[in-house]
Amino acid sequence: MAEEETTQTERAVRPARPHTGLTGEGRRVREVLSYARRGSRLTDAQAAAWRRLANRWWIPEDAVDDPGLGLSERFGRSAPLIVEIGPGIGEATAALAAARPSYNVLAFEVWRPGVAQTMQRLERLGVDNVRLCGVDAVWSLQHLLGEESISELWTFFPDPWPKTRHRKRRLVTPGFAAVAASRLEPGALWRLATDWPDYAEQMVAVLDGEPLLDNEYDGPAPRWSQRPVTRFERRGIRDGRPVTDLAYRRIPDPI
Repeated sequence: MAEEETTQTERAVRPARPHTGLTGEGRRVREVLSYARRGSRLTDAQAAAWRRLANRWWIPEDAVDDPGLGLSERFGRSAPLIVEIGPGIGEATAALAAARPSYNVLAFEVWRPGVAQTMQRLERLGVDNVRLCGVDAVWSLQHLLGEESISELWTFFPDPWPKTRHRKRRLVTPGFAAVAASRLEPGALWRLATDWPDYAEQMVAVLDGEPLLDNEYDGPAPRWSQRPVTRFERRGIRDGRPVTDLAYRRIPDPI
């Protein structure tokens, strides 16, 4: 199924984006998010890429507040949709999107220098089927994308939040898994990778417990050969952490 966005009624009651909600007393709502916003200062090359390419490939945060937002218009076409959460500097994004010109790839990344670097990579490879957005991915899947609208979901090396007290901020939780699974088309894959063994165990426990998902393998998946070895993966290998790939397929809705 091609991109299916939320209905007009759903848009009308869309809650505030993260970082924008206020309490009745006017105080900012405290939120537990799966990422921390890092520095946003761009190098000269990144700033030049931003000026040159953002109008084409960047979906501004406030654009999602528009009830008329349409992904097809942002891509300039209707096509099956792949979603990536946390592309970093776009090493995997650019290579994988280049190999899939018939798909639209929507990548959620909050780190502005990484977005600019991703744009540089896309430009060098002549890739034009990627759009980037800095809105929280959890909120976006829930409120911007309709059920059974995603052809594939990529979550490579999400922030591991290794300290015990921070693990509530990890992306892959039962609540998010339920939303993500509902957005996948029946038969679509959710591909994940992490270099933190305890996070890999958490991912398996969470995803095995989601009734709409089925593990493609009896445990971890073989490394996906099409996924480039990224900076994050190289760092994990250098530090002696094993890399775990996972692949879960959306099953048809239970009868």
